Amino acid sequence: MALLNVNFFSDALGMSVSMNVILPEPGREARKPYPVLYLLHGMSGDHNSWCRKSSIERYAEQKGIAVVMPSTALGWYTDMAYGYDYFKFISSELPAVCRSFFPNISDRREDTYAAGLSMGGYGALKCVIRAPETFSAAGCLSGALDIASLYGDVMKSEEAPVFENAFGSLRRLRAEGNDLMLEAGKLAASGRPMPRIFTWCGKQDFLYRNNRRAVRRLKTLGFDVTDTWSDGDHSWQYWDREIVSVLDFLCGSGKETE
Repeated sequence: MALLNVNFFSDALGMSVSMNVILPEPGREARKPYPVLYLLHGMSGDHNSWCRKSSIERYAEQKGIAVVMPSTALGWYTDMAYGYDYFKFISSELPAVCRSFFPNISDRREDTYAAGLSMGGYGALKCVIRAPETFSAAGCLSGALDIASLYGDVMKSEEAPVFENAFGSLRRLRAEGNDLMLEAGKLAASGRPMPRIFTWCGKQDFLYRNNRRAVRRLKTLGFDVTDTWSDGDHSWQYWDREIVSVLDFLCGSGKETE
């Protein structure tokens, strides 16, 4: 596998951005074009987080999959109320840029996935619900999936400025497509492609009940959800383990190129 650090100018954000990209090396893998996973970081992370704190490069090699890890600061993968258009960047510009830079990456919906942890789990679910023609499946680890139900508490916490910058008021959050439970209902009724979704959350995680509620809602709406639960909290020792399950869900349990 090749690990590349890429810096480029984003038109959607109006500034230079960074991403790490894991690519199967030419001649080493049989399957082309490569399926691609857009792997998103959490609130305290950046484009280096998955490489530094997990074995994602080794796991990706076993699957023969490309992995794109962008940095999005504290934008919550949304077109911010007071800030930058991070959802436009993640869901539209970034796939186009990667397909241009790396022609061996597949442009097929069936080969294009999103996954992430915590804030990134929210972002991954948003990608498949709001851009289902681009992304066919998502993996959400300890995701803040039902953000609207968390909003009252977080706006009383020290993190309130982060959420206000990203979403504005709860009314604005819902009106601008950021309440994913509301958006899931719209997608289910639209006739557009329905994604596959994998979720994991630890039973000791502060987002455990939020995940349970979100999964019930998604299943009621008819989404294909594989939900898993086990002991664990909001930490990397569990995310490193469970990203293997995400890759198995996305790509199959065997090596794709064999």
